[in-house]
Amino acid sequence: MNDIFQSVEPMIPALRRYARALLRDATAADDLVQDCLERVIAHWHRRRNDDPRTWVFSILHNVAVSHLRQRQRRGAHLSVDDIRQDAFAHRPTQEDGLLRQDILDAIGQLPEEQGSVLLLVSVEDMSYAQVAEVLAIPVGTVMSRLSRARERLRQILEHPARPIARPGTQLRRIK
Repeated sequence: MNDIFQSVEPMIPALRRYARALLRDATAADDLVQDCLERVIAHWHRRRNDDPRTWVFSILHNVAVSHLRQRQRRGAHLSVDDIRQDAFAHRPTQEDGLLRQDILDAIGQLPEEQGSVLLLVSVEDMSYAQVAEVLAIPVGTVMSRLSRARERLRQILEHPARPIARPGTQLRRIK
């Protein structure tokens, strides 16, 4: 049990960062990290290799995907009584806060596959091989998704007013 705490405890801040970037909701992200840690403790004896970081991030990613799919099916449920007062606070006016929000919004416009790769490589400083293992995809796919994510992010940040169409979407003329 001590082995789990020594290996996993230093990862918790990184897990929270990744979960918050994926879900964009601090409370849901904390719940996600807790679910992930419960699974890690329950299945510690089943870990795949000597590097617990990729294994733990794989679990977090898979739990997040399941959570997002479930939320998409059910829709958002929010009671007015459950909203904290600080949720109604004013947005920060500092330039750094605005820039950070612009970047988060731009990442939010990326497809989930590209956003996950970008966050794991750029924010969590994982190698391409580690990201490939976490997402269960080939390394070449990681590199191409990362390249497309960076290019798309650059386009979104350079031209924020111009919406970028998602692949496969077309406008129709209705008379």
